[in-house]
Amino acid sequence: MLERLREIGQKILVFLRYAGGIWALFIETLLWTFRPPLKRKHILEQMHKVGVQSLPIVFLTSLFTGMVLALQSAYQMQRISATMYIASLVSLSMCRELGPVLTALVVAGRVGASITAELGAMKVTEQVDALETLATNPVKYLVVPKFVALFFMLPILTVYADFIGIVGGYMVGVGKLGISSSLYLRMTFDPLVLKDVFTGLIKSFAFAVIICVVACFQGLNTEGGAEGVGKSTTLSVVMSFIMIIAADCFFTALFYFAF
Repeated sequence: MLERLREIGQKILVFLRYAGGIWALFIETLLWTFRPPLKRKHILEQMHKVGVQSLPIVFLTSLFTGMVLALQSAYQMQRISATMYIASLVSLSMCRELGPVLTALVVAGRVGASITAELGAMKVTEQVDALETLATNPVKYLVVPKFVALFFMLPILTVYADFIGIVGGYMVGVGKLGISSSLYLRMTFDPLVLKDVFTGLIKSFAFAVIICVVACFQGLNTEGGAEGVGKSTTLSVVMSFIMIIAADCFFTALFYFAF
């Protein structure tokens, strides 16, 4: 019994240590973000990696999500003669929930893993220690450009995903289900208000912070050579996914009761 309690206590301590490390890195990143100078060249490079290079996979994910959502909802909507409301269902679902969450998961899998692998390789080859010996703060030099890039590019990718998802639903609704184009567009944008779009954007800002901080924390705390880099990358993606879903649940409940 005592051994079991000791194991539980150790796991709790590991979790608290991990959460404390994540929070400390977030605060330090915020402090260095507002201290000049900002490396604009590095930030633009990271924006290209995070945003521009993620467009194809976000396009495919959102397009097929909108199409599948329209097809699945049509299965029930046709039974109650409410096919025209498929457009509203797709637009609201994409803007409030699926667009932000799926985009964040895709970016976490693609960009978050890349960040962890990059920083992890630098850590195990002692390049991070070399920066410190040159009086260069690793957080300022390595983390801040990625943080700024993700913070601004993920909401843009979310808006892009919302639009592509609506287009996917339009293709199915008009091409397959026989809804007229004018009716589908009217039923798409009439129930859609700015609050629905802003709800998704607020989530995407929080998701960007989660992806960057978790990925950088795992990378900067990598140990054990190449094997350690692989473990840190896997753990980074898993923890990002869990925290994104948990944050989405929190914000959805908050917006439901507050608005």
